[in-house]
Amino acid sequence: MGRLIYRDRASFDIDDRILAHLRIVVMNKLRRNEGFMLQLPVNEGVRQASLWIHASNALVMQFYGGREPAIDRALVDQMMHDASGADGLTLTAAGIAPVTTTPPRQPVGGRSA
Repeated sequence: MGRLIYRDRASFDIDDRILAHLRIVVMNKLRRNEGFMLQLPVNEGVRQASLWIHASNALVMQFYGGREPAIDRALVDQMMHDASGADGLTLTAAGIAPVTTTPPRQPVGGRSA
């Protein structure tokens, strides 16, 4: 289990495997000067915390596992995609939030074919 420390004010325990993938996402987003919203589960009577990840905010990642986790490129790609979306990247206690698909929308005022 690793730890994400945000602006010396809040810390979050995150599985080393997910944290290693998050580290790659953060590095790539900040390298491009792109901030993003990160939602994390919280166990202290709060359902979830939302953090704005940006180069101006101090962020520390600590890994406590004995060996470096293997990186899954598909997971990094999914996390990068989610981080670029309107809702940002959501982590859950089990990892990352599942991708939700929405049914195709009908045009306003139009009839379905």
